[in-house]
Amino acid sequence: MGTAERREAPEDGVTAPARTQHAPEALDRDIPAGTRRETESGTGSVDDRAAVQESSGYRPLWVEEPARRRRMPDPVRRSAVRAVLIIALTLIQAMVAFLCTLAGSWLAFPMVISSVVSTVVATWGALDVWVTRQVWNQRNGVVSAPSSTARSLRRERRRARRQAREAERAQERIRRRGGAGQLSHS
Repeated sequence: MGTAERREAPEDGVTAPARTQHAPEALDRDIPAGTRRETESGTGSVDDRAAVQESSGYRPLWVEEPARRRRMPDPVRRSAVRAVLIIALTLIQAMVAFLCTLAGSWLAFPMVISSVVSTVVATWGALDVWVTRQVWNQRNGVVSAPSSTARSLRRERRRARRQAREAERAQERIRRRGGAGQLSHS
């Protein structure tokens, strides 16, 4: 059930997982005991199990779907998690400072001061995510599609530089030979 394959159930239009082969140790826990023994002993088939699941009103809690976006690079994810934790703690601290102020507690003033400091640290954490992402993109490049104009422009620039180097080497060879091999006087 770990795949993103789905199929339409004919009777109620509810999305259900595709029928896949499971090893005996990976059986679902909600299959009745008699059917489980048949499947473990090898006499029951995957089709029988799916039929039991459908007839018993089996509906999965969720259906896994493929990710829409690529996973963030590890350094960027680390800084994002750090920033979220810092921001969450800052919000909790600000709320405690507000409640202490309403209650007239002696703790209100230190909490307000530490909330201001935490806000500065949380801003740094958010900027850290942005800077880390920019640095990662600069070092590792951005993934471009084969039809990307950036890739074709880079290819053309490389080709032009290569031709310029070859022409320069050819001129250097001609100069070293003392002009021998020139066909014209230009």
